Amino acid sequence: MISPSKLKSVDFYRKIPRDLTEASLAGAGLSIIAAFSMMFLFGMAMSNYLSVNTSTSVVVDKSADGELLRIDFNISFPSLSCEFASVDVSDVLGTYRLNITKTVRKFSIDSNLKPTGYEVYSGPIPNLKNHGDEIEEEHGDGAIPLTIDNFETHSLKHAIFVVNFYAPWCCWSNRLKPSWEKAARIIKKRYDPEMDGRILLGKVDCKEQNELCKRHHIQGYPSIRIFRKGTDIMDNHGHHDHVTYYGERDTESLVAAMEALVAPVPRESLMPALEHKSVLPMDITKLPAPLTGGCRIEGYVHVKKVPGTLIISARSGAHSFDASLINVSHVISHFSFGKSLSPSILAAVKKLVPYLGGSHDPLTGRSYIINHHDNANVTIEHYLQIVKTELISRRYSWEPKLLVEYEYTAHSSLAHSLHIPVANFHYVPSPMQVLVTELPKSLSHFITNICAIIGGVFTVAGLLHSILDNTIQFIRKVELGKQN
Repeated sequence: MISPSKLKSVDFYRKIPRDLTEASLAGAGLSIIAAFSMMFLFGMAMSNYLSVNTSTSVVVDKSADGELLRIDFNISFPSLSCEFASVDVSDVLGTYRLNITKTVRKFSIDSNLKPTGYEVYSGPIPNLKNHGDEIEEEHGDGAIPLTIDNFETHSLKHAIFVVNFYAPWCCWSNRLKPSWEKAARIIKKRYDPEMDGRILLGKVDCKEQNELCKRHHIQGYPSIRIFRKGTDIMDNHGHHDHVTYYGERDTESLVAAMEALVAPVPRESLMPALEHKSVLPMDITKLPAPLTGGCRIEGYVHVKKVPGTLIISARSGAHSFDASLINVSHVISHFSFGKSLSPSILAAVKKLVPYLGGSHDPLTGRSYIINHHDNANVTIEHYLQIVKTELISRRYSWEPKLLVEYEYTAHSSLAHSLHIPVANFHYVPSPMQVLVTELPKSLSHFITNICAIIGGVFTVAGLLHSILDNTIQFIRKVELGKQN
């Protein structure tokens, strides 16, 4: 067994009796300075240990084959009607998806981007059976020609007022003409406008009555609008409640639809009919007509991670459009790639990578407005270069991949086109990705730094004290020598 006296012999920190030590003001000052130095250096070491260092590298995008890219958007078109607004997607692999509606919603807005209060649904495309195959058996018009002067007069006289807005140059309008005129003659015979007065079929030539068609926000030809009288006149600030007809356009289907409209309307004088709100049966062929000419389109689509285009335009399989009247001016409220990040996650991530998210949505708040009087047939092109950023944190072993973010740059231009103007968002995913990896700090390295700070400051302070003490003694000896 080792005795205490032998154990004391290995003591590295032998104490000097206090009676043999002497305190000085210089030593006290150096001790205070050394203590503050230790505290300051300890704080810097702690801050450096708690800070995050990352390494950034550019590697080949390792996305799995078949992985889809999500595009979120919220875009307002003050001059494009929701009735025909279509969201399409195409890519270099031959994918072409038309009129996506499952994940896209459309809301009617006015020219000042203010919502009118309801969601707009796209109408079905008619099969157009027997459409245009009929031959007029009788000469003369069955439908009443309408102008901006007599439109309101006729609409106030009849409980049901059905109007065909057409263009003489439109092939679909010309194919509808014989069926529409024949149906109008049949309805006129069954429901005499003078004796009955419950229903009237009219027509508007939008080439001649351009202002009238603009008033009713007609952008596609032919557009069949059904105007009804009832208590909704007062509820809707004096305007008629009206819907758009999307059913078949042969004579038989048109007559059947008109009969269904007249059925709930009582066959009394016009005054009782005005007090009665006629009710249309729930039918997908009749949807609310737009009260304004603008549309806000919001939602998302999934696309393949290859170069492609998101297209927003006026589209219909049974209507024609005047390219010179289509204006795709728009204001972008949001346009981004990838999954949306919650504010808390984004704030936490920015502590690791401060620059991340700075260019996440560069199109937000951007406006692309075309003066329609000076620039007709203008397509707006957006070219987007997408780069994937993957952040990997070693701190969380259970979730090594903390975030996948998509940054993009955007360049836009206007282009004149002979076709229907569209808004194109061309996106090109980069084959390379940015890999940001967190470099964790070693606890042992931090403790070593703390020990080095304490020992180093203590040693340096001791050396300074020794030099100061020897200097003072030397000066005293010199002074004593001079006195002697």
